[in-house]
Amino acid sequence: MNKEYDIIIVGAGPAGLTAAIYGRRANKKILVLEAMSYGGRIINAKEIENYPGISNISGFDYAQNLYDQAKALGTEILFERVDNIVDDINTKKVITNKGEYTSAAVIIANGINNKKINLPKEKEFTGKGISYCATCDGNFFKGKDVGVYGGGLTAIEDVIYLSNICNKVTLIYRGDNLYYKDKLSGINNIEIMYNSVITSLKGTDRLESVTINNEKELPLSGLFIAIGQSPDNKWLNDLVELDDSGYIIADEYGHTKTKGIYVAGDTRKKMYRQLTTAISDGTNACLTAIKEML
Repeated sequence: MNKEYDIIIVGAGPAGLTAAIYGRRANKKILVLEAMSYGGRIINAKEIENYPGISNISGFDYAQNLYDQAKALGTEILFERVDNIVDDINTKKVITNKGEYTSAAVIIANGINNKKINLPKEKEFTGKGISYCATCDGNFFKGKDVGVYGGGLTAIEDVIYLSNICNKVTLIYRGDNLYYKDKLSGINNIEIMYNSVITSLKGTDRLESVTINNEKELPLSGLFIAIGQSPDNKWLNDLVELDDSGYIIADEYGHTKTKGIYVAGDTRKKMYRQLTTAISDGTNACLTAIKEML
């Protein structure tokens, strides 16, 4: 059955759920479609300390509060993967892996994904020794030797977090000048491998070791990949315009090149990607959609 809504929101992260809250407060029929779990990447943050008015809250608690608030207002949230959007000028048909839904407007708030190292067995070992979230999965490796692959702030934070749980943490870094090195000083169970690239993943049923520079084999119980994030927007085809990195080009009100399709959050091309900017995007996109459907 094709169900009809005023606004369909793709993604249940901070931007998407904020848009849902504003939509429901305007008495619009709102549907949020989420392929994974609500909260987006913020749900994995151990602490949030830079959100105005809230001095300290865990990412999980913040995401749960946001979800509960949206649900309490009567937002319908379905956990389905959006595969396509068909533009029929005044209406949009959103096609998921489970059904079809129609609305006057669509807000794309699908966030960004963790980058992969694209090696054989990476997908096979994901959840079996390979993880992209240290705060989510670190406790599974308590007392064991693990590696972190990356060199940015996220990788450094992962190393520090894991050093309190694991026996030894090896930071595998492809460069020779680690910008955040000082943050690791004084932590005795950390080793840094410079000029190092993981060239293969080894193991039978799960990850057992990685090969560095096609030469050295490093035994590891777990590998945390922290090499950045990227958007997944190619499925939108010609409905939106993408920059060279795959981010959706839109103005601050969320307008894309297609009338009735808006964008909010980290998936939008912009200078800063913070919790506060995601909230702002969700607000702007929803209020703009409401105004333009009147």
